Amino acid sequence: MNTHPLDGGRPASRTTLPLGSRSTGVQGVTETAAPPTGPPVTSVGEIAGLRPRRRARDGGEVPGGDVDLIDALDEQARHTVAGWLADTPSPAGRRTRLRVLAAFLRWLHDLRPAVELLAVTEEHLDSYRDAAASGALTVGVRSPGKPLGSSTVAKRRATLSSFYTYARLRGALGDDPGAAPIEAARARRPLSREERRMLRQGVARLAADGRLATAAAIALLEGTGAPMGTLAGLTARALRTVAEVDGTEHSVITFRNHGGDIVAVPVPRPARRLLDVLRLSRPAGELLITKDDGQPADREWIGAALIDAALAGGISRERAGQLHPHLLCAATISELLDGWCFPTSPR
Repeated sequence: MNTHPLDGGRPASRTTLPLGSRSTGVQGVTETAAPPTGPPVTSVGEIAGLRPRRRARDGGEVPGGDVDLIDALDEQARHTVAGWLADTPSPAGRRTRLRVLAAFLRWLHDLRPAVELLAVTEEHLDSYRDAAASGALTVGVRSPGKPLGSSTVAKRRATLSSFYTYARLRGALGDDPGAAPIEAARARRPLSREERRMLRQGVARLAADGRLATAAAIALLEGTGAPMGTLAGLTARALRTVAEVDGTEHSVITFRNHGGDIVAVPVPRPARRLLDVLRLSRPAGELLITKDDGQPADREWIGAALIDAALAGGISRERAGQLHPHLLCAATISELLDGWCFPTSPR
């Protein structure tokens, strides 16, 4: 049975995020833009940083062929790609996303039979990763037949997972056929900069009320993008201290992302303070984030904790009810992948 691209991947390489190279966490995550709600773009070349290059020194920023390839997609796929490209504030990140997606799209078109972009399964993503690692790619690469490096392969796989996460949250993959398109897009839109500020304020209020585990769970969710299973299974042993060359130290947590890679993410300072308090009363191997009755946290409890933090921060009840932990996970991990995801060992 085919599985969806968002259901996860095979274990792959260990991925380390270079600490100190970029601000992150509850106090510093760069917000992702809300998905466009206007008419479909005429060309992705209209997006800042993606001006097509048609001839030498014409001021173009990306290959014109890559732009044309995306522009030739059907309206839904083109609009979804455009929203995903614009969803990162970094022009360099947009160019990387376009380059990776265009190469993947050429590979899809070369299959017999060809596969539509929004019909891709987990098996397709794994096949593409294996082809890239073995040197079997003949399209979308500078040197056909030459294996790509393990870090390049893992980064491409992670970038593609980021696209399909975005597409699912936009409703482009058809997993919510009963909802009207406009209503589905409104309910699935990422939190705005102001909403995330309010959510962080809600976390602080929950902590002040003594709800430390609830506050810590949402602080970690918002600051690291860690999956709910990672939060539920977090122990003091899972927190590691990493020292930088300048002597500063960071606490990090590790988890497996949608691409199957293990990533290490710095724990934001507010969340670290909460975890430090929780660690004082628990043995090293005991769960840090639990329900009020001491039972392990689960998806329902974390989802309810997110709503509680949103309401405590002043987000409307209607909007709070639309929130889901996956919205925070996808937005935060997508941002980290654009600038940080560098695997350090082969699969």
